[in-house]
Amino acid sequence: MANLQVSGIIEKMTGKDKDFRYMATSDLLNELNKESFKLDTDMEMRLSSIILKQLDDVAGDVSGLAVKCLAPLVKKVGEERIVEMTNKLCEKLLHGKDQHRDTASIALRTVVAQVAPPLAPSILVTLTPQMIGGISGQGMSSGIKCECLEIMCDVVQKYGSLMTDDHEKLLNALLLQLGCNQATVRKKTVTCIASLASSLSDDLLAKATVQVVKNLSNKSAKSEITRTNIQMIGALSRSVGYRFGTHLGNTVPVLIKYCTSASENDEELREYSLQALESFLLRCPRDISPYCDEILNLTLEYISYDPNFTDNMEEDTDEETLEDEEEDESANEYTDDEDASWKVRRAAAKCLAGLIVSRSEMISKVYQEACPKLIDRFKEREENVKMDVFNTFIDLLRQTGNVTKGQTDTDESSAKWLLKQEVSKIVKSINRQLREKSVKTKVGAFSVLRELVVVLPDCLADHIGSLVPGIERALNDKSSTSNLKIEALVFTKLVLASHAPPVFHPYIKALSSPVLAAVGERYYKVTAEALRVCGELVRVVRPSTQGTGFDFKPFVHPIYNAIMSRLTNQDQDQEVKECAITCMGLVISTFGDQLGAELPSCLPVLVDRMGNEITRLTAVKAFAVIATSPLHIDLSCVLDHLIAELTGFLRKANRVLRQATLITMNTLVTAYGDKIDSDAYEVIVVELSSLICVSDLHMTALALELCCTLMTGKSCSENISLAVRNKVLPQALTLVKSPLLQGQALLALQGFFEALVYHANTSFYTLLDSLLSCAKPSPQTGGVPKQALYSIAQCVAVLCLAAGDKNCSSTVKMLIEILKDDSGTNSAKQHLALLSLGEIGRRKDLSAHAGIETIVIESFQSPFEEIKSAASYALGNIAVGNLSNYLPFILNQIDNQQKKQYILLHSLKEVIVRQSVDKADFQNSSVEKILALLFNHCESEEEGVRNVVAECLGKMALIEPEKLVPALKVRTTSPAAFTRATVVTAVKYSVVERPEKLDEIIFPEISSFLMLIKDGDRHVRRAAVSALSTFAHYKPNLIKGLLSELLPLLYDQTVIKKELIRTVDLGPFKHVVDDGLELRKAAFECVFTLLDSCLDQLNPSSFIIPFLKSGLEDHYDLKMICHLILSLLADKCPSAVLAVLDSLVEPLQKTINFKPKQDAVKQEHDRNEDMIRSALRAISSLDRISGVDYSHKFKSLMAEMKRSESLWGKYQTIRNE
Repeated sequence: MANLQVSGIIEKMTGKDKDFRYMATSDLLNELNKESFKLDTDMEMRLSSIILKQLDDVAGDVSGLAVKCLAPLVKKVGEERIVEMTNKLCEKLLHGKDQHRDTASIALRTVVAQVAPPLAPSILVTLTPQMIGGISGQGMSSGIKCECLEIMCDVVQKYGSLMTDDHEKLLNALLLQLGCNQATVRKKTVTCIASLASSLSDDLLAKATVQVVKNLSNKSAKSEITRTNIQMIGALSRSVGYRFGTHLGNTVPVLIKYCTSASENDEELREYSLQALESFLLRCPRDISPYCDEILNLTLEYISYDPNFTDNMEEDTDEETLEDEEEDESANEYTDDEDASWKVRRAAAKCLAGLIVSRSEMISKVYQEACPKLIDRFKEREENVKMDVFNTFIDLLRQTGNVTKGQTDTDESSAKWLLKQEVSKIVKSINRQLREKSVKTKVGAFSVLRELVVVLPDCLADHIGSLVPGIERALNDKSSTSNLKIEALVFTKLVLASHAPPVFHPYIKALSSPVLAAVGERYYKVTAEALRVCGELVRVVRPSTQGTGFDFKPFVHPIYNAIMSRLTNQDQDQEVKECAITCMGLVISTFGDQLGAELPSCLPVLVDRMGNEITRLTAVKAFAVIATSPLHIDLSCVLDHLIAELTGFLRKANRVLRQATLITMNTLVTAYGDKIDSDAYEVIVVELSSLICVSDLHMTALALELCCTLMTGKSCSENISLAVRNKVLPQALTLVKSPLLQGQALLALQGFFEALVYHANTSFYTLLDSLLSCAKPSPQTGGVPKQALYSIAQCVAVLCLAAGDKNCSSTVKMLIEILKDDSGTNSAKQHLALLSLGEIGRRKDLSAHAGIETIVIESFQSPFEEIKSAASYALGNIAVGNLSNYLPFILNQIDNQQKKQYILLHSLKEVIVRQSVDKADFQNSSVEKILALLFNHCESEEEGVRNVVAECLGKMALIEPEKLVPALKVRTTSPAAFTRATVVTAVKYSVVERPEKLDEIIFPEISSFLMLIKDGDRHVRRAAVSALSTFAHYKPNLIKGLLSELLPLLYDQTVIKKELIRTVDLGPFKHVVDDGLELRKAAFECVFTLLDSCLDQLNPSSFIIPFLKSGLEDHYDLKMICHLILSLLADKCPSAVLAVLDSLVEPLQKTINFKPKQDAVKQEHDRNEDMIRSALRAISSLDRISGVDYSHKFKSLMAEMKRSESLWGKYQTIRNE
């Protein structure tokens, strides 16, 4: 824009007409906001001068526009002009007329907010001294002080780190104002100091804290000044977070003293004290530890603090009479506008919540001391406080769920058991709340009940009758809001799903009518939730088709009609449509025999929903439920249409839809196979062949299972068999060669080959040849992977057993011939022959083939490790088929064949592992012989032998725990370190996920094994750490009582031991070997597992510093584990991590900035990239912690990462994973 036009606007801005001035200022604002608008030096001076003049305009709307003009102007003028404007605005604020002060203050705040960061230091030089003068200057009015405090608050929030030279001067000025007589000045001072505190050095923060504590120790101070200083402590803590921890020794006792000694009317002082203590609990978890018990007692005292009200009601009556209700209401009618004691109770409840969420180790103590008091406070008369009490109790329930994950509620010291004892009191107290008039109270009460059922799923079985009236009232009452209805329905659904159906049968009538009425609600969320409840209701009303003595028939049609009205209504939300379809599927599946007349009208509607892209997936799943019904629902009216639709879905790109379709088709073919046209089957087979591929094993398994169902069905024709052989078999033979094949897909493939022989009239020998030829190496792909040979062998075994004894016997003979012919080669043919013999032998007794064991054992002479391993596997599995015949042979060979011991022990391991899984017993004589043999090899020099022996002993312990546990315990004191290590490793192998008889036998003896963590030999220590890790993962309840002793020993294993580091002289150079590396790695992995399973027994703060910190600076492998631990801690114990975050930033910074040497190989570069990504994941977890901004070091780390394009790119990718 030409200067001439700007000059015209400026001229109008100085005119006498107010409207002219307003329009001209508005035009200037529009021009300033344009990107293309540029100013020369002369115009800068004129514009800044005129806008400052306009700020004093008598017309308020003109001066308001002038302030708005400052924002874009500041971005377009030079440093000199900005400093000049800042000086003039300070002058107006401090010495100008009162009526212009507000405008000058807003203008200054605008300048501070909009100025470019590089120019900020210039402004601060002139602005800060003047503002300090305004705050502390003699004769300054409280109005000026408040404006200056607000401006400085903005300044320190944005540029606190740039003005370190002025920190002390500003802090001194602010601390003086804490004693000001004007409340507004004190309030703004507290805010300003809190904003400044985040950028203060530790020394100045200490100075501020000391001064505030000194103010509090002044007994002659006015009560309002004392309150301000207590507020100041809370604000400082919230502002600097964990950095305040070092000052708790001075502040906590003062706060507790003021809280208990305050006068009866000084509620605010108590409130501020409790708020500060809450902040300490959440932000300084390590330093507050010594005061936790005292704070718990304090919160329990003040959570019921109500000096102006005496509750004389009898709380121990169960009669729900009208008189009681009237008493409740009359009690709640008490009000006193001047009564502020509710603030104390609210602060106490929040403080207790802070203690609960931050001190998982105190959960049992909280149950014993606080839980009864909290339940009693559900009767709180102030609604907002009652909500906080409910929220505190919900925090307690959630924390219980967190720390007792995977635990039972039978241990009398566990939080779950303690909670179970309180259930009847909770229900009784909540029932009173459900009779209240307040909707908010009832919503809170249902939230508590919902959380209770999540933590203790079966706890309300004895209380359903007392809860039903509350649910009825919530759903039927005209005053009920949607929120209340949703909460009541969610709770009802949870309670129906988590309790046995007979519990509800007496109350079905009372429950069903309000739920079915809710299905007809207008608000879609209520309707959807009501439909979900109906689904659970259907299961409860008729839990089985055998009959339970409960007459379900009166409820069938009301439920059906309510859902049908929603199913046929097209004009409704997608969530409601999906819930209605799911629910109707359950209704037809459960009540189909009672709905004969309704099915012809209902089923076509469900099929029609399959034509809609939005609802088709839900409809497909609904038909799977209907098809699996034991009532054999008549689907003849829709079956052909249904199969045609489903076949079409197999071609769709939507993977989830295809999976659901395969499952539904399988159930339909199983139930209605004889009624489906065979032409439809042929189309299905063609579609299935395209779904069988190694890139999607889950889909492959489902497709193969459906193929098996088609072949085993009554309507399997020659055409279907031919289609399967032509289309599916080639895909299956390709699949079996994949090294990725495993799990359900492998089992489905075995079933497929079995079905081909049994039902599809396929030639056994043709199939066998096809399978065996899969093992031949091809010129294109080379040899077949080892894992593929195992898959082929399993399929061969299944095929042989399906083909009958004659074919099986001839196949075994053929495989034996292969072994005889190819004994000196490393062919895939010989490898497969051995594996196939093992797989067949495991499933069938091969003792009819004389000398088979001798032929297999000859392969032990092979020079190729793969053949030896396969022979060992084969011998072990053949022995499983006939223990009495082959086990003595193996034991005899182990005794006599010293050179083959390791391979023979592997064969024995196969036998023992299979027996431990199948729960089969050995003969007593065999057990004694096996144990003697295994214990003889405990001290073997070969680590491989010791590991196999340990696994054998561990699995034997599952079969014979009474014999093994004492025998293993005796050897924990053996003088031979290898023996001690082997028995501890054996205990590790004996720990499995499923419950075992061994658990109760080994429980009293666990410490004998795990205390070897302090053994003098590093191999024994590592074995003990590994065993502890396994217990923590599978059976944490068995070790919880020992953790107080074990944890310090475990942490000690994470420390670098100089005596385990040695230097190996390799001639031209020396190589440093760290023998303790593997032990440290195992120890950190164990800590990671414990944090996941036994968090309530750990104090994370004592581990993070120094142990985790040293791990973050250790070897590459350890850093990776420590990054995972740090991420887990950031998620589960954020306050403990925050407390020491500054110490952890440096090692993370070194890791992400590390550069390998220029001559480093590619492997080292790749490894370093992996480590950087691992560290960035940990940083990402830290960045999600609330309050992480309090750490300057972490903020500067993030700023440094932003400056590095490559690092920031990697970080953003990780954030978006």
